[in-house]
Amino acid sequence: MTKKLSLQHFPETKNDLPVKVLQFGEGNFMRAFVDWQIQQMNTQGLFNGKVAVVQPINQGLGDMLQAQDNLYTVILEGLLDGQLVETSEIIHVLDSVTNPYQSHEAYLALAENKDLEFVVSNTTEAGIQFNPNDCLEDTPQQSFPGKLTAFLYKRYQAKLAGLTIIPCELIDRNGDKLKEIVLQYADLWALPSEFKAWLENENTFCCSLVDRIVPGYPRDTAKEWAEKLGYEDQLMVKAEPFMLWVIEGPQSLTQTLPLAEAGLNVIVTSDMTPYRERKVHLLNGPHTAMVPLALLAGLNTVDEVMNDVDFRPFVDDLFAKELIPMLNLPKAELDEYAEQIKERFLNPFAHHQLSAISLNSVSKFTARLLPILTRYIETENDVPVHLAASLAALILSYRGDQVTPADDEAIVTFFQKAWQTPASVVATALANTDLWGQDLTTLPDLQAVVQTQLEAIENRGARAVVQSLKGEK
Repeated sequence: MTKKLSLQHFPETKNDLPVKVLQFGEGNFMRAFVDWQIQQMNTQGLFNGKVAVVQPINQGLGDMLQAQDNLYTVILEGLLDGQLVETSEIIHVLDSVTNPYQSHEAYLALAENKDLEFVVSNTTEAGIQFNPNDCLEDTPQQSFPGKLTAFLYKRYQAKLAGLTIIPCELIDRNGDKLKEIVLQYADLWALPSEFKAWLENENTFCCSLVDRIVPGYPRDTAKEWAEKLGYEDQLMVKAEPFMLWVIEGPQSLTQTLPLAEAGLNVIVTSDMTPYRERKVHLLNGPHTAMVPLALLAGLNTVDEVMNDVDFRPFVDDLFAKELIPMLNLPKAELDEYAEQIKERFLNPFAHHQLSAISLNSVSKFTARLLPILTRYIETENDVPVHLAASLAALILSYRGDQVTPADDEAIVTFFQKAWQTPASVVATALANTDLWGQDLTTLPDLQAVVQTQLEAIENRGARAVVQSLKGEK
């Protein structure tokens, strides 16, 4: 019988390091990103701290983690610097998992830990929200910022030092937003002005940007991994080797949280804006741009696109001719990052489904590609043809006969009605400010180019259009 992952079978993973990090969220990403990094520092004797995890919602993985003595395995699979990586490591930095819905006093008791230095979180994009119904007396508050405010107030009452708070949620200016809501709760709950001064002066809220693709538990290959590892792990998590963490904060973080010293791809900066633009437009942007055209051409995964004789040049040209020239970072740095992204897109283990990326394509196009498209038209006095072809394919895909659109009901309904008059569908779609935040028909020549591309896709097919773009400026 295969042994189960536990301290009984792996006693060497036990240690008595102090808890230095409070972590909201015990999902795949945090365990394969933040906790994995903390272990890399500990292994090199640079941090020597453990993590106390808090479940942000009542239903979570706490019981499963406790059944494994808070141990789990991170599997790294993919390409990194041209080399195939396939490694596994038992992560043993989690000290405890607390469910504040069931053990509220134990949760607040964590605030009295003198060794605590950091708070990290990933409670999904919807997690950093203000809930006006939260009260200080709640056990616990419903929102993550409400729970954090109560925690920090408890720490203030214990007359302990403030903390460095680094949220990892995928929203712009996440640290600023979290601080803003914590201060809102301080006002709502009429907490002392001295507490608010302590919040401002003794605590540091950092904005951060995270980047690592984490597919999660390898369901299809779990049995094979159990045989390979020699033990069962119900919480093993698969991730790509590449990772990047950009933290906007004081340079003193490089000493208190020596991630870069541990050889990790972590940047501490006074302004993360260029790095956010780089990630949104060079990683997320090409994903969004390739999806409608590739789906209409019958492709299914990102690696299929990257290995396709027609679509790979489309992706290369999109990067080189339309995306990179519009970003305000050194070209050499952007070129290097673009090559890393292409390598990640080629990951033979990921099989990233285009249908999954297509979810909410309109809002993704607006956030990831529209700023580039408008900037290109303004600076070059021309329409970027690769982005225009993608936009045309997006409009065509929402017709629903070749691709099933996955979006808000109101958006799907809008396109269904717009397609009832095919001759004007491009103009109707581009003029809808609810979709794009602006009237795109006002951008010079965009409507005409998108109309031409849409007709070409309809008449000749997406693959033929992609072929025709080879060599275009």
